[in-house]
Amino acid sequence: MKNLEPLVIFARVAELKSFTQAAESLGIQKGRVSMVVRELEHEIGASLLHRTTRTVQLTEDGRAFYSRARDLLSEADALRSMFTDPGMPLRGRLRVDMPAVLAQSVIIPALPQLLDAHPELEIELSSTDRRVDLVQEGFDCVVRLGPVVDDTLIARPLGQLRMINAASPAYLARFGVPETIEDLLSQKHRMVHYMRNFGAKPEGWEYPSGDGYKTILLPGAVRVNSVPAYHDAGLAGLGLIQGGYSSLVTHIERGALTEVLPDLRPEPLSAAFVVAHRRNLSPRVRAFMEWTEGVLKPYFD
Repeated sequence: MKNLEPLVIFARVAELKSFTQAAESLGIQKGRVSMVVRELEHEIGASLLHRTTRTVQLTEDGRAFYSRARDLLSEADALRSMFTDPGMPLRGRLRVDMPAVLAQSVIIPALPQLLDAHPELEIELSSTDRRVDLVQEGFDCVVRLGPVVDDTLIARPLGQLRMINAASPAYLARFGVPETIEDLLSQKHRMVHYMRNFGAKPEGWEYPSGDGYKTILLPGAVRVNSVPAYHDAGLAGLGLIQGGYSSLVTHIERGALTEVLPDLRPEPLSAAFVVAHRRNLSPRVRAFMEWTEGVLKPYFD
């Protein structure tokens, strides 16, 4: 399907915001990339990119064109593999985003298994704590923790990730090991506060109560706005923390953290595999989704 080459080149420039990086990733000359995009713009009669000496940005027409181009390329990919043996190795590039701690603690350590089975598959893995724009930033799929509130996206639930309470041995030696919610107050425990936006009210310590969950506000001298920093603060003995078992288990196994209040764990965190459109479910995306679900399964409640 060589006639789709201009769309492939344009899409790569739009995603990487660079003619040079697009050329390098595709293994072609930068001059060819520039020429193909200029010819594409001339053919459709619209300017698709704002070019400056420092960056490349999509125009309004370019954003609309890119969205349709991505759908078309995804359809072409599915069509191309229509009669391919399902057991055949995957090939090509897959652009994924997921929370940093999930990538670092679970997904990246397991990636050799996936790439050994599919040596021609290329993974571009973005790991951030922000909500990326799948369409504008060119992601094939994302893994999200917590509710998916954008009803324009297609989300497939993966499961409920187990959450635990933890603290460092040094912290527990100083304040004692709590066994009840009342102990948190009587032993004068403190917690590390995780806040997406400084200045907002702290969310407090979550615990099960009846058929639901409640929170109590514990004091804490440290507030952080990233999950890795939150975990590091717990490791440093700055307070109690509540986090995903998948990201804390290695610290617990080596003795750097201890689980506390195991019968009063916070509410499990929903995990979902998200795409911008059902037509984005190419064989690569489907295979990665199934593989991710299998990798995360031991950490689900």
